[in-house]
Order: sequence, then structure tokens, then C-alpha cells
Amino acid sequence: MYFVPDDTKRAGYFECACCNSRFLDLRLAPKIVCPYCGEEPDMELGPDDPMPEIREDAELIRVVEGEEVELYDRLLSLAITGGDYNWI
Repeated sequence: MYFVPDDTKRAGYFECACCNSRFLDLRLAPKIVCPYCGEEPDMELGPDDPMPEIREDAELIRVVEGEEVELYDRLLSLAITGGDYNWI
């Protein structure tokens, strides 16, 4: 699978408000940091460094379970590859 590991039984379907990308993730939080446009903060700060702002722009649209996880993963992967379905 492209977004989540094989045999995943439950995943979150997210959409980012900033870059409008949609993706699956194993985390099921209401909002998470977007893997495309968001940036996980580096918490190893020096004394003069400003505290990073954590922007959780990706919002949970729905929780997909069972066979839907594989279906959503294939559809999202197909959209990213530009319609090249020969790899499936």
C-alpha cells in the first residue's frame, strides 16, 4: 500500500486545509500535521531559538475500516500516479 502498511484494519482519511491534499494515516486524531505542507517541529532548541509553531492543518474527514482501507489507499495512490493503474 502507498499510504498505510499492508493489512491495516483502521485508518484516518484526512484533508489538509492549507494544501488541499488528501491522505490516509494510522493516527486517528481530529487534526494532525500535514505530511505534505506541514512540518514537525524540531524540539532540540537552543536558548536563543524561538519556539516553533505547530500547525495542525489536516482535519479528519472520516475513519475507514476493514476493506475500505485498501480501497481508499488504492484510489489515493492512483490519483497520485496520474492514472497509471498497471502497478496495481
